[in-house]
Amino acid sequence: MEDTGLDPLKFLRQRAEDVLEKLREDVFAPEGTKTLRKLWSISEAAELVGRSQQSIRLAEKEGKLPSPGLLENGRRSGYSLDAVNRMRDLFGTRPWRSPQDPPLILSFSNFKGGVGKSSFACHSAQYFAIQGYRVLVVDLDSQASTTTVFGFNPDLQIGHDETIAPYLLGEQHSLQYAIRKTYWPGIDLIPSALHFYSAEYELAAQVAGNVELLETLRAGLEGIADSYDIIILDPPPALGLISISALVAANALVIPVPPANIDFASTTHFFSMVIDTLETLRRHGVDPSYRFVRVALSKLDERKSTQTAIAEMMRKVFGSYLMVSPIKDSAEIDNASARFETVYEQPVALTSREVHRRCIAYLDGFNRELEILVRRTWPSHHEALREAGLM
Repeated sequence: MEDTGLDPLKFLRQRAEDVLEKLREDVFAPEGTKTLRKLWSISEAAELVGRSQQSIRLAEKEGKLPSPGLLENGRRSGYSLDAVNRMRDLFGTRPWRSPQDPPLILSFSNFKGGVGKSSFACHSAQYFAIQGYRVLVVDLDSQASTTTVFGFNPDLQIGHDETIAPYLLGEQHSLQYAIRKTYWPGIDLIPSALHFYSAEYELAAQVAGNVELLETLRAGLEGIADSYDIIILDPPPALGLISISALVAANALVIPVPPANIDFASTTHFFSMVIDTLETLRRHGVDPSYRFVRVALSKLDERKSTQTAIAEMMRKVFGSYLMVSPIKDSAEIDNASARFETVYEQPVALTSREVHRRCIAYLDGFNRELEILVRRTWPSHHEALREAGLM
């Protein structure tokens, strides 16, 4: 048998990296940075802001708000998210938590890859930003797909020292150094990169005999959380110390699960491993707790009878712990992901207007449900939720 050593792997890596570089060039071209091209009509802006179209037009007429530009046909071009947020500031309709409310630190966790974890994290972060919340996304996965979605090329723009690794390893004493503004108004990012995978091994060497180090991430996030309403964690799909640190740091969990027997079985093992891990940590004085825990159906294709049967079984098994709104399988999500983008940032449909509309409905349904869960953790929002019949 021919001994080829590492040559085939090196060849395959180089070919794959060449393709990936071309894909990322397409995403960031021509100016080298991503921009949010999505605009909202005045009716959409009015709904987001919680004021009438007439109120917005009057504020523009009085010079309190800038008017949108005009298209060649003389119609209004629409409002950017920055413009929508200026309206919220003028009318006092920001949905922020009060300073006395605890920030929500949410981890989309599952130790199995391919369940849609990063897609959930990105779409939910953008939904909350569209609604006007202050969001921090923390990419803890060395694949760095979330970092790419939010406008950074992890191969060229993000070094090891710009990830969360220096803080976890005790080389930095605050996470402030790692926070980056993104092209999405209201979303900051702590990025990841390929170099980040080595932090797992370095952290393991430090944690041996000192379990309290697994609270490092929680302490770091608590040190910067006052600037945000919600912090979203995207941990790696493996039971390692980075994932465990995310479980310790989070105060809410959402567990994405596709409706397939292998994923259901994997998630059952996930529950067992998490329980064993957290019980071990508690014996050492590390005691995480969660304001809510939910399972979320992902990648549901209702045309497949097997998937609908498994989805129904999951509804019976998990009961109220299963999110009512699933994220269904959609070509719109697939096409956006192929461009390192999300459905929420598309200015026009990538498939058809009807497919795009249905996909937005699925995403909004899930995220509205998530938003209610988040707001229930904030005492300052309770009265409004009760008035709306949501508590």
